[in-house]
Amino acid sequence: MAPHHAEDLGMTAAKPSRPAAKAPRRAVAAADRTRQPTEVRRRLIVEAAVPLIAERGYAAVGVRDVAAAAGVSVGTVTYHFGSVQEILSEAMVLHIERYYAALHEAADRASSGAEALRLLVDALFTEDTDRHWRMWFDYWNAGSVVEGGAKDEAFARGQAQRYEAWHSQIRALAERAVADGEFTCDDLDGFTVRFAALADGLALQRLRQAPPLSTQDARRHLNRLIGTELRPSA
Repeated sequence: MAPHHAEDLGMTAAKPSRPAAKAPRRAVAAADRTRQPTEVRRRLIVEAAVPLIAERGYAAVGVRDVAAAAGVSVGTVTYHFGSVQEILSEAMVLHIERYYAALHEAADRASSGAEALRLLVDALFTEDTDRHWRMWFDYWNAGSVVEGGAKDEAFARGQAQRYEAWHSQIRALAERAVADGEFTCDDLDGFTVRFAALADGLALQRLRQAPPLSTQDARRHLNRLIGTELRPSA
């Protein structure tokens, strides 16, 4: 078992009265002895890191920043996490999963596959989604950083899982539209790849504004791809 941190336990030992005697312990209030479960403390730290990344960017957030935002000591942060990258990686995963879960729920409420695709496009590009796209690209850039000449394989696997889940969501909506008889498509896998690639490219252009791109134009380009790739049923 890993040693407890003093700031988490709030316990000290009394000075021994003679060498042979066992050092007695001072009574400590129950509230001071209580530790939050590891998963709760980890979640607290990760939750605190999400707005920091959104505000400053992935590379500009350090362990002291996270500790201050979470209201814990630096020692507590390093006790629960092996590196700053581990904290920020979990924070990014938390944000991304929440973001795409909201998209999925909105699509599920749609009355048809075609409407679900339109809702997806609308949700991908709003004035509020620029923060998400900044965090998304920070997450991918972080995965290309090599420490000590070796790539972080666990980090890379996590990235791959995020992207596989995103592709699955796009494909499921296209399949639904085809099953509903609204569209026909000979290559759903190809459509999925091209939709995801175009969304990423438009998001990057939107953030850099080189050349300028409005949210309305970004949506228009994606809807045009849908109309071209998923041909309306006769």
